[in-house]
Amino acid sequence: MNNASDIYLLGIESSCDDTAAAVVHNGAVLSNVVASQEVHRRYGGVVPEVASRAHQLHLIPVVDAALKEAGITSADLSGVAFTRGPGLIGSLIVGVSFAKALALSHQLPLVEVNHMQAHVLAHFAEPPYPAFPFLCLTVSGGHTQIVLVRSQLDMEVLGETLDDAAGEAFDKTGKMLGLDYPAGPLIDRLASQGEARFPFPKPQVEGLNFSFSGLKTSILYFLRDQVQADPDFIQDNLHDICASVQARIVSILLDKLRQAVEQTGIREVAVAGGVSANSGLRRALNALGAEEGWNIYLPKMEYCTDNAAMIAVTGYYKFLAGQFAGQDATPVARWEI
Repeated sequence: MNNASDIYLLGIESSCDDTAAAVVHNGAVLSNVVASQEVHRRYGGVVPEVASRAHQLHLIPVVDAALKEAGITSADLSGVAFTRGPGLIGSLIVGVSFAKALALSHQLPLVEVNHMQAHVLAHFAEPPYPAFPFLCLTVSGGHTQIVLVRSQLDMEVLGETLDDAAGEAFDKTGKMLGLDYPAGPLIDRLASQGEARFPFPKPQVEGLNFSFSGLKTSILYFLRDQVQADPDFIQDNLHDICASVQARIVSILLDKLRQAVEQTGIREVAVAGGVSANSGLRRALNALGAEEGWNIYLPKMEYCTDNAAMIAVTGYYKFLAGQFAGQDATPVARWEI
């Protein structure tokens, strides 16, 4: 058994369609392995039943690869951290069940992790670490939030989406444009070659909350009207459409973030989640930070999208705090920070 100063923790992530495992040693990432499910491209979105079955196929090989890359065996582990939620319930069941079985067979403690809390703590996978307190704009396909982070285990959601998430707005726009799933990275690449010349409206939402459903509807009607007048409109203007959509989504995110900084006085600002990989958002945030005198923290690309390193890192801090789960732990589709 490892002592408290020598902690090896396995992290397991299966909240959506990426099967991931990672190992941290005293909080430092030794391995971070992800198996993506390409099968969902043909359906234009994640099919929950297909995702859960793929997790069953991928999980053991991914865990084995993570242990080997870290240079340890399961006998060296001090505990097992796993994503309990939020996410697709079928996918979560696979990861939670495996984590419980592995922990039981090796008599290891279990640590349950909130997926959104883990996205924030992805910033502690590698230095430089944000200084407390800091604000984190957490943006993914399923969530858009501004989180006040007082410590690794003390967080407060200041604002969140009232309907659709920013990542969903990217993906649904891509579907309207005939792009493959996931469309977010494709829109980002196409936008870099275009000009943001189409003025999509900005939703008026009070406080620090977000709304993207109205923007999606306005894009839908805009494309419908333009294609009726010119059937080749999308093909001829694809780069500019993508640049315009991306510019509007980024402006919505950063306007709310600016409000949060003004309200809290906190100038340590981070971004996390899958959409934090968007180059337009990263450039705009860096520019705004330089203009306003903020300290900006951007995660490495491998820690933006769903991964198990962030689960293991979060699990490490909960392990130190003695926040363990029992064998009666069950997955939850919705789980607030």
